[in-house]
Amino acid sequence: MGSELITLNRDCAAVLIPSGVSALLFEGEKVYLTQTLGGSFTVQRDNGQLVRIHGLDADALGKKIPAEMQKPATQNSGQPLDEVQIEQKVWEQLRNCYDPEIPVNVVDLGLIYGCTLKSTSEGKRVEVTMTLTAPGCGMSTVLKSDIEARLQAIPGIHEALVDVTFDPPWDQSRMTEAARLQLGMF
Repeated sequence: MGSELITLNRDCAAVLIPSGVSALLFEGEKVYLTQTLGGSFTVQRDNGQLVRIHGLDADALGKKIPAEMQKPATQNSGQPLDEVQIEQKVWEQLRNCYDPEIPVNVVDLGLIYGCTLKSTSEGKRVEVTMTLTAPGCGMSTVLKSDIEARLQAIPGIHEALVDVTFDPPWDQSRMTEAARLQLGMF
């Protein structure tokens, strides 16, 4: 995987990988951009530490805010989305969520065990059951929050709840063929 050397042009909040602990990167710090997927950036510091930078902080890297960070649109007619369209948007958003260490989205990795839409008086509630590749992953809270925020940005979604489970445990058989190909697992 190639990487691009970048000098930060302002202080920037980040999340340490894999611990999920908040960190601060400083203006003038040099980092290597290693992954840009799902609207976030994974960079490596001089000490080898990987950190994730939110897509809304793209300007600190001299980059544009990724398209994935834009709020999903309603239909071209401006009409509210129907249930089928909302479900399509949910899966689109889930496919824009990436583990910061693995260049495959959470759907193709097989981390999503279930996804249901429920009607409430305020709108739709989406409930997602997911797992992680390892129970000790510190990025659990970060990924959960990222998914909930992306789903709540969909017009018509009032609430998004993500339940992280380890039963059954994840294994590589849950990955799509495309994901295994991308990761060289054939």
